[in-house]
Amino acid sequence: MTNALRVALVDPNDQSRETLTQLLERIGEVWLEADCSRYELFVSLVDQTQPDIAIINLDSDIDKALLVIQQLNLEAPSISILVTSETSDGQVILRVMRAGAEEYLTLPLQQDELSSALARLRRHRPTPDNEEHRKCEVIALAGANGGVGATSIAVNLGCCLTEKPQNSVAILDLDLALGDADVFLDLIPEYTLADVVQNVGRLDIDLLRKSMTKHQTGLFLLPRPVDLIEAEFISEESIKRVIDLMKESFTHLIIDVSKSYNELDKAAMEAADRVLLITQLDLPCLRNSVRMLMNFDESDALKDKVEIVVNRTGFEAGQISLRKAKETLNRDIYFQIPNDFRTMVDGRNNGVPLVMQSPKSGITQAFRRLVDQLSENVSETPIIQTADDADARGWKRFWPGVHS
Repeated sequence: MTNALRVALVDPNDQSRETLTQLLERIGEVWLEADCSRYELFVSLVDQTQPDIAIINLDSDIDKALLVIQQLNLEAPSISILVTSETSDGQVILRVMRAGAEEYLTLPLQQDELSSALARLRRHRPTPDNEEHRKCEVIALAGANGGVGATSIAVNLGCCLTEKPQNSVAILDLDLALGDADVFLDLIPEYTLADVVQNVGRLDIDLLRKSMTKHQTGLFLLPRPVDLIEAEFISEESIKRVIDLMKESFTHLIIDVSKSYNELDKAAMEAADRVLLITQLDLPCLRNSVRMLMNFDESDALKDKVEIVVNRTGFEAGQISLRKAKETLNRDIYFQIPNDFRTMVDGRNNGVPLVMQSPKSGITQAFRRLVDQLSENVSETPIIQTADDADARGWKRFWPGVHS
Protein backbone atom coordinates (compact mmCIF):
# COMPACT_ATOMS: atom_id res chain seq x y z
CA MET A 1 0.00 0.00 0.00
CA THR A 2 1.07 3.58 -0.54
CA ASN A 3 2.39 5.66 2.34
CA ALA A 4 0.70 8.81 1.07
CA LEU A 5 -1.44 10.82 3.47
CA ARG A 6 -4.26 12.00 1.20
CA VAL A 7 -5.59 15.49 1.92
CA ALA A 8 -8.57 17.55 0.73
CA LEU A 9 -8.98 21.22 1.66
CA VAL A 10 -11.61 23.94 1.44
CA ASP A 11 -10.91 27.66 1.57
CA PRO A 12 -12.93 30.24 -0.40
CA ASN A 13 -10.05 32.71 -0.21
CA ASP A 14 -7.85 32.17 -3.28
CA GLN A 15 -4.68 33.60 -1.75
CA SER A 16 -4.70 31.63 1.50
CA ARG A 17 -5.80 28.47 -0.34
CA GLU A 18 -2.87 28.79 -2.74
CA THR A 19 -0.45 29.38 0.16
CA LEU A 20 -1.67 26.26 1.93
CA THR A 21 -1.49 24.25 -1.29
CA GLN A 22 2.15 25.24 -1.76
CA LEU A 23 2.99 24.25 1.82
CA LEU A 24 1.38 20.85 1.37
CA GLU A 25 3.27 20.22 -1.87
CA ARG A 26 6.58 20.64 -0.03
CA ILE A 27 5.77 18.02 2.59
CA GLY A 28 6.84 14.48 1.81
CA GLU A 29 4.32 11.65 2.20
CA VAL A 30 1.41 14.07 1.72
CA TRP A 31 -0.71 14.10 -1.42
CA LEU A 32 -3.24 16.87 -2.09
CA GLU A 33 -6.19 14.91 -3.43
CA ALA A 34 -8.51 17.88 -3.99
CA ASP A 35 -9.00 21.54 -3.14
CA CYS A 36 -12.30 23.39 -3.06
CA SER A 37 -13.34 27.08 -2.99
CA ARG A 38 -16.91 26.61 -1.69
CA TYR A 39 -18.05 25.24 1.66
CA GLU A 40 -21.31 24.03 0.12
CA LEU A 41 -19.51 21.63 -2.23
CA PHE A 42 -16.87 20.28 0.13
CA VAL A 43 -18.80 17.47 1.81
CA SER A 44 -19.75 16.06 -1.59
CA LEU A 45 -16.13 16.38 -2.76
CA VAL A 46 -14.90 14.52 0.31
CA ASP A 47 -17.45 11.78 -0.32
CA GLN A 48 -16.09 11.36 -3.86
CA THR A 49 -12.37 11.46 -3.08
CA GLN A 50 -12.31 9.82 0.38
CA PRO A 51 -9.17 11.60 1.73
CA ASP A 52 -7.49 10.76 5.02
CA ILE A 53 -7.58 14.35 6.24
CA ALA A 54 -9.88 17.31 5.55
CA ILE A 55 -8.43 20.79 6.04
CA ILE A 56 -11.00 23.56 6.53
CA ASN A 57 -10.31 27.28 6.70
CA LEU A 58 -12.83 29.16 8.85
CA ASP A 59 -12.22 32.73 7.88
CA SER A 60 -14.59 33.27 4.94
CA ASP A 61 -17.68 32.18 6.91
CA ILE A 62 -17.31 30.66 10.38
CA ASP A 63 -20.90 29.37 10.57
CA LYS A 64 -20.72 27.61 7.20
CA ALA A 65 -17.31 26.15 8.07
CA LEU A 66 -18.62 24.81 11.40
CA LEU A 67 -21.56 23.22 9.60
CA VAL A 68 -19.12 21.45 7.25
CA ILE A 69 -17.13 20.14 10.22
CA GLN A 70 -20.29 18.80 11.85
CA GLN A 71 -21.44 17.13 8.62
CA LEU A 72 -18.08 15.47 8.06
CA ASN A 73 -17.97 14.27 11.64
CA LEU A 74 -21.37 12.62 11.17
CA GLU A 75 -21.10 11.34 7.60
CA ALA A 76 -17.38 10.51 7.39
CA PRO A 77 -16.15 9.84 10.94
CA SER A 78 -12.99 8.07 9.69
CA ILE A 79 -11.68 11.31 8.14
CA SER A 80 -9.52 13.48 10.41
CA ILE A 81 -10.29 17.20 10.43
CA LEU A 82 -7.73 20.00 10.67
CA VAL A 83 -8.92 23.60 10.90
CA THR A 84 -6.99 26.76 10.04
CA SER A 85 -7.89 30.35 10.85
CA GLU A 86 -6.42 33.76 11.52
CA THR A 87 -8.30 33.99 14.80
CA SER A 88 -6.91 32.73 18.09
CA ASP A 89 -10.13 33.45 20.01
CA GLY A 90 -10.64 30.74 22.63
CA GLN A 91 -14.41 30.62 22.17
CA VAL A 92 -14.04 30.02 18.42
CA ILE A 93 -11.48 27.27 19.00
CA LEU A 94 -13.80 25.63 21.54
CA ARG A 95 -16.71 25.66 19.05
CA VAL A 96 -14.46 24.13 16.40
CA MET A 97 -13.32 21.30 18.67
CA ARG A 98 -16.87 20.59 19.82
CA ALA A 99 -17.96 20.39 16.20
CA GLY A 100 -15.48 17.55 15.67
CA ALA A 101 -12.10 18.98 14.58
CA GLU A 102 -8.95 17.29 15.88
CA GLU A 103 -6.35 19.99 15.14
CA TYR A 104 -6.50 23.79 15.04
CA LEU A 105 -3.70 25.90 13.51
CA THR A 106 -3.49 29.69 13.52
CA LEU A 107 -2.53 31.50 10.33
CA PRO A 108 -0.04 32.36 8.96
CA LEU A 109 1.24 28.78 8.95
CA GLN A 110 4.82 27.63 9.14
CA GLN A 111 5.69 24.46 7.27
CA ASP A 112 7.10 22.71 10.33
CA GLU A 113 3.94 23.24 12.40
CA LEU A 114 1.74 22.01 9.55
CA SER A 115 3.99 18.94 9.15
CA SER A 116 3.80 18.24 12.88
CA ALA A 117 0.01 18.51 12.92
CA LEU A 118 -0.33 16.14 9.96
CA ALA A 119 2.08 13.71 11.60
CA ARG A 120 -0.03 13.73 14.77
CA LEU A 121 -3.17 13.02 12.77
CA ARG A 122 -1.41 10.19 10.93
CA ARG A 123 -0.35 8.56 14.20
CA HIS A 124 -3.90 8.72 15.55
CA ARG A 125 -5.43 7.18 12.44
CA PRO A 126 -6.23 3.44 12.69
CA THR A 127 -4.32 1.20 10.30
CA PRO A 128 -6.35 -1.65 8.77
CA ASP A 129 -5.04 -5.12 9.56
CA ASN A 130 -4.26 -5.76 5.90
CA GLU A 131 -2.45 -2.49 5.29
CA GLU A 132 1.28 -2.07 5.83
CA HIS A 133 2.88 1.36 5.64
CA ARG A 134 6.45 1.33 4.36
CA LYS A 135 8.76 4.23 3.81
CA CYS A 136 10.06 4.36 0.27
CA GLU A 137 13.79 3.69 -0.08
CA VAL A 138 15.25 6.06 -2.68
CA ILE A 139 18.56 4.96 -4.21
CA ALA A 140 20.44 7.21 -6.64
CA LEU A 141 23.11 5.68 -8.88
CA ALA A 142 25.95 7.96 -9.97
CA GLY A 143 28.63 6.85 -12.40
CA ALA A 144 32.24 7.95 -11.96
CA ASN A 145 32.69 7.81 -15.72
CA GLY A 146 30.74 7.18 -18.90
CA GLY A 147 30.29 3.46 -19.62
CA VAL A 148 31.00 2.44 -16.05
CA GLY A 149 27.79 0.42 -15.89
CA ALA A 150 25.49 2.60 -13.76
CA THR A 151 22.42 1.99 -15.92
CA SER A 152 23.07 -1.77 -16.06
CA ILE A 153 23.27 -1.82 -12.28
CA ALA A 154 20.15 0.35 -11.91
CA VAL A 155 18.06 -1.92 -14.15
CA ASN A 156 19.28 -5.23 -12.71
CA LEU A 157 19.10 -3.99 -9.13
CA GLY A 158 15.52 -2.91 -9.75
CA CYS A 159 14.58 -6.27 -11.27
CA CYS A 160 16.14 -8.15 -8.37
CA LEU A 161 14.24 -5.98 -5.89
CA THR A 162 10.97 -6.91 -7.61
CA GLU A 163 11.65 -10.59 -6.91
CA LYS A 164 10.55 -9.93 -3.34
CA PRO A 165 6.73 -9.87 -3.42
CA GLN A 166 6.47 -7.16 -0.77
CA ASN A 167 8.36 -4.68 -2.98
CA SER A 168 7.03 -2.32 -5.63
CA VAL A 169 9.92 -0.79 -7.56
CA ALA A 170 10.36 2.05 -10.05
CA ILE A 171 13.28 3.46 -12.03
CA LEU A 172 13.53 7.14 -12.93
CA ASP A 173 15.91 7.71 -15.87
CA LEU A 174 17.36 11.16 -15.25
CA ASP A 175 19.92 11.10 -18.06
CA LEU A 176 17.73 13.42 -20.12
CA ALA A 177 19.92 13.38 -23.22
CA LEU A 178 21.35 9.86 -23.48
CA GLY A 179 19.38 7.72 -21.04
CA ASP A 180 18.74 4.18 -22.22
CA ALA A 181 17.07 2.29 -19.39
CA ASP A 182 14.18 1.57 -21.75
CA VAL A 183 16.61 -0.14 -24.15
CA PHE A 184 18.00 -2.35 -21.38
CA LEU A 185 14.43 -3.53 -20.73
CA ASP A 186 13.33 -3.67 -24.38
CA LEU A 187 10.42 -1.31 -23.65
CA ILE A 188 8.70 1.24 -25.89
CA PRO A 189 7.16 3.70 -23.40
CA GLU A 190 4.01 5.59 -24.28
CA TYR A 191 4.80 8.39 -21.83
CA THR A 192 8.04 9.94 -20.58
CA LEU A 193 9.28 12.14 -17.76
CA ALA A 194 8.42 15.19 -19.88
CA ASP A 195 4.75 14.16 -20.01
CA VAL A 196 4.61 13.63 -16.26
CA VAL A 197 6.28 16.98 -15.53
CA GLN A 198 3.83 18.82 -17.77
CA ASN A 199 0.89 17.33 -15.85
CA VAL A 200 2.35 16.97 -12.38
CA GLY A 201 -0.09 19.47 -10.90
CA ARG A 202 -3.03 17.31 -12.00
CA LEU A 203 -1.57 13.85 -11.40
CA ASP A 204 -2.66 11.54 -8.64
CA ILE A 205 -0.92 8.33 -7.64
CA ASP A 206 -3.07 6.07 -9.83
CA LEU A 207 -2.54 8.28 -12.86
CA LEU A 208 1.21 8.34 -12.25
CA ARG A 209 1.37 4.55 -12.45
CA LYS A 210 -0.65 4.63 -15.66
CA SER A 211 1.90 7.09 -17.08
CA MET A 212 4.75 4.68 -16.41
CA THR A 213 5.75 1.61 -18.38
CA LYS A 214 5.66 -1.72 -16.57
CA HIS A 215 8.12 -4.49 -17.39
CA GLN A 216 7.10 -8.14 -17.14
CA THR A 217 9.26 -8.52 -14.01
CA GLY A 218 7.00 -5.99 -12.29
CA LEU A 219 9.50 -3.14 -12.52
CA PHE A 220 8.06 0.29 -13.45
CA LEU A 221 10.01 2.75 -15.61
CA LEU A 222 9.68 6.50 -16.09
CA PRO A 223 12.05 7.12 -19.04
CA ARG A 224 13.86 10.21 -20.24
CA PRO A 225 12.14 12.48 -22.82
CA VAL A 226 12.19 11.49 -26.49
CA ASP A 227 13.02 14.96 -27.83
CA LEU A 228 16.10 16.69 -26.47
CA ILE A 229 14.30 20.03 -26.45
CA GLU A 230 11.77 18.66 -23.93
CA ALA A 231 14.54 18.40 -21.35
CA GLU A 232 14.76 22.20 -21.25
CA PHE A 233 11.32 22.38 -19.62
CA ILE A 234 12.15 20.04 -16.74
CA SER A 235 13.03 22.12 -13.68
CA GLU A 236 14.59 21.30 -10.35
CA GLU A 237 11.27 21.93 -8.59
CA SER A 238 9.36 19.68 -10.97
CA ILE A 239 11.86 16.84 -10.43
CA LYS A 240 11.47 17.16 -6.66
CA ARG A 241 7.70 17.00 -7.07
CA VAL A 242 7.87 13.94 -9.32
CA ILE A 243 10.20 12.19 -6.86
CA ASP A 244 7.86 13.00 -3.95
CA LEU A 245 4.93 11.57 -5.88
CA MET A 246 6.83 8.42 -6.85
CA LYS A 247 7.89 7.92 -3.23
CA GLU A 248 4.23 7.68 -2.26
CA SER A 249 3.54 5.03 -4.88
CA PHE A 250 6.49 2.62 -4.50
CA THR A 251 8.53 0.93 -1.79
CA HIS A 252 11.76 1.48 -3.78
CA LEU A 253 12.73 4.21 -6.22
CA ILE A 254 15.98 3.92 -8.20
CA ILE A 255 17.24 7.09 -9.87
CA ASP A 256 19.83 6.79 -12.65
CA VAL A 257 21.42 10.26 -12.74
CA SER A 258 23.31 11.68 -15.69
CA LYS A 259 27.07 12.16 -15.94
CA SER A 260 26.72 15.94 -16.18
CA TYR A 261 25.90 16.27 -12.46
CA ASN A 262 23.72 19.31 -13.04
CA GLU A 263 21.15 20.85 -10.70
CA LEU A 264 18.56 18.18 -11.52
CA ASP A 265 21.02 15.41 -10.65
CA LYS A 266 22.00 17.17 -7.46
CA ALA A 267 18.34 17.59 -6.43
CA ALA A 268 17.72 13.89 -7.08
CA MET A 269 20.76 12.78 -5.07
CA GLU A 270 19.80 15.05 -2.19
CA ALA A 271 16.31 13.52 -2.21
CA ALA A 272 17.79 10.00 -2.07
CA ASP A 273 18.33 7.97 1.07
CA ARG A 274 21.49 6.50 -0.41
CA VAL A 275 23.80 7.36 -3.32
CA LEU A 276 25.72 4.50 -4.90
CA LEU A 277 28.83 5.83 -6.62
CA ILE A 278 29.66 3.32 -9.35
CA THR A 279 33.35 3.04 -10.23
CA GLN A 280 35.89 0.60 -11.67
CA LEU A 281 39.45 -0.35 -10.76
CA ASP A 282 41.13 1.83 -13.36
CA LEU A 283 42.90 5.17 -13.18
CA PRO A 284 40.27 7.44 -14.84
CA CYS A 285 37.44 6.06 -12.72
CA LEU A 286 39.34 6.31 -9.45
CA ARG A 287 40.49 9.85 -10.21
CA ASN A 288 36.93 10.91 -10.98
CA SER A 289 35.67 9.10 -7.89
CA VAL A 290 38.06 11.09 -5.71
CA ARG A 291 36.92 14.34 -7.32
CA MET A 292 33.29 13.48 -6.81
CA LEU A 293 33.75 12.36 -3.21
CA MET A 294 35.54 15.61 -2.42
CA ASN A 295 32.58 17.55 -3.82
CA PHE A 296 30.00 15.35 -2.12
CA ASP A 297 31.77 15.82 1.22
CA GLU A 298 31.17 19.57 0.92
CA SER A 299 27.41 19.00 0.88
CA ASP A 300 25.65 18.28 4.17
CA ALA A 301 22.84 16.65 2.21
CA LEU A 302 25.18 14.17 0.49
CA LYS A 303 28.31 13.47 2.50
CA ASP A 304 26.82 10.83 4.81
CA LYS A 305 24.83 8.88 2.21
CA VAL A 306 27.42 7.99 -0.46
CA GLU A 307 28.55 4.36 -0.84
CA ILE A 308 31.19 3.03 -3.26
CA VAL A 309 30.24 0.16 -5.56
CA VAL A 310 33.03 -1.30 -7.70
CA ASN A 311 31.79 -2.79 -10.96
CA ARG A 312 33.49 -5.42 -13.16
CA THR A 313 35.99 -6.63 -10.58
CA GLY A 314 38.33 -9.22 -12.05
CA PHE A 315 37.90 -7.70 -15.52
CA GLU A 316 41.59 -7.96 -16.40
CA ALA A 317 45.01 -8.47 -14.83
CA GLY A 318 45.91 -4.82 -15.33
CA GLN A 319 43.30 -3.54 -12.89
CA ILE A 320 44.42 -1.53 -9.88
CA SER A 321 44.22 -3.70 -6.77
CA LEU A 322 41.22 -3.40 -4.47
CA ARG A 323 43.53 -2.59 -1.55
CA LYS A 324 45.12 0.27 -3.46
CA ALA A 325 41.71 1.55 -4.53
CA LYS A 326 40.52 1.62 -0.91
CA GLU A 327 43.61 3.56 0.13
CA THR A 328 43.14 5.96 -2.76
CA LEU A 329 39.49 6.63 -2.05
CA ASN A 330 39.94 6.57 1.73
CA ARG A 331 36.52 4.91 1.81
CA ASP A 332 35.13 1.48 2.38
CA ILE A 333 34.10 -0.45 -0.70
CA TYR A 334 30.41 -1.05 -0.04
CA PHE A 335 29.96 -3.74 -2.66
CA GLN A 336 31.74 -5.44 -5.58
CA ILE A 337 30.05 -6.66 -8.74
CA PRO A 338 32.08 -9.31 -10.56
CA ASN A 339 32.85 -9.08 -14.25
CA ASP A 340 30.82 -11.35 -16.50
CA PHE A 341 31.15 -9.67 -19.86
CA ARG A 342 29.41 -12.28 -21.98
CA THR A 343 26.32 -12.57 -19.76
CA MET A 344 25.92 -8.80 -19.37
CA VAL A 345 26.36 -8.08 -23.09
CA ASP A 346 23.91 -10.82 -24.09
CA GLY A 347 21.32 -9.46 -21.70
CA ARG A 348 21.85 -5.85 -22.78
CA ASN A 349 21.70 -6.61 -26.51
CA ASN A 350 18.56 -8.67 -26.06
CA GLY A 351 16.92 -6.16 -23.74
CA VAL A 352 16.54 -8.85 -21.08
CA PRO A 353 17.54 -8.32 -17.40
CA LEU A 354 19.76 -10.83 -15.64
CA VAL A 355 16.96 -12.34 -13.55
CA MET A 356 15.40 -13.54 -16.83
CA GLN A 357 18.49 -13.97 -19.03
CA SER A 358 20.64 -15.88 -16.56
CA PRO A 359 18.90 -16.27 -13.19
CA LYS A 360 21.44 -18.71 -11.73
CA SER A 361 24.65 -17.02 -12.89
CA GLY A 362 27.20 -15.68 -10.44
CA ILE A 363 26.60 -12.06 -11.42
CA THR A 364 22.84 -12.40 -10.90
CA GLN A 365 23.51 -13.86 -7.46
CA ALA A 366 25.75 -10.87 -6.77
CA PHE A 367 22.87 -8.50 -7.49
CA ARG A 368 20.65 -10.47 -5.14
CA ARG A 369 23.29 -10.15 -2.43
CA LEU A 370 23.38 -6.40 -3.10
CA VAL A 371 19.61 -6.29 -2.56
CA ASP A 372 20.04 -8.11 0.76
CA GLN A 373 22.87 -5.83 1.81
CA LEU A 374 20.90 -2.70 1.00
CA SER A 375 18.04 -4.07 3.09
CA GLU A 376 20.32 -4.85 6.01
CA ASN A 377 22.19 -1.53 5.67
CA VAL A 378 25.55 -3.10 6.58
CA SER A 379 28.86 -2.80 4.80
CA GLU A 380 30.51 -5.77 3.16
CA THR A 381 33.87 -5.03 4.72
CA PRO A 382 35.04 -2.84 7.63
CA ILE A 383 35.89 0.79 7.00
CA ILE A 384 39.58 1.38 6.45
CA GLN A 385 40.96 4.07 8.72
CA THR A 386 43.80 5.97 7.07
CA ALA A 387 46.04 8.60 8.58
CA ASP A 388 46.23 12.04 6.95
CA ASP A 389 49.65 11.40 5.43
CA ALA A 390 48.44 8.06 4.06
CA ASP A 391 45.42 9.83 2.57
CA ALA A 392 47.70 12.30 0.82
CA ARG A 393 49.88 9.52 -0.53
CA GLY A 394 46.75 7.65 -1.59
CA TRP A 395 44.82 9.98 -3.84
CA LYS A 396 47.30 12.70 -4.71
CA ARG A 397 49.64 10.38 -6.54
CA PHE A 398 46.92 9.83 -9.14
CA TRP A 399 46.98 13.52 -10.11
CA PRO A 400 49.59 14.85 -12.53
CA GLY A 401 52.28 17.05 -11.03
CA VAL A 402 51.63 15.96 -7.43
CA HIS A 403 54.16 13.71 -5.72
CA SER A 404 54.51 12.42 -2.18
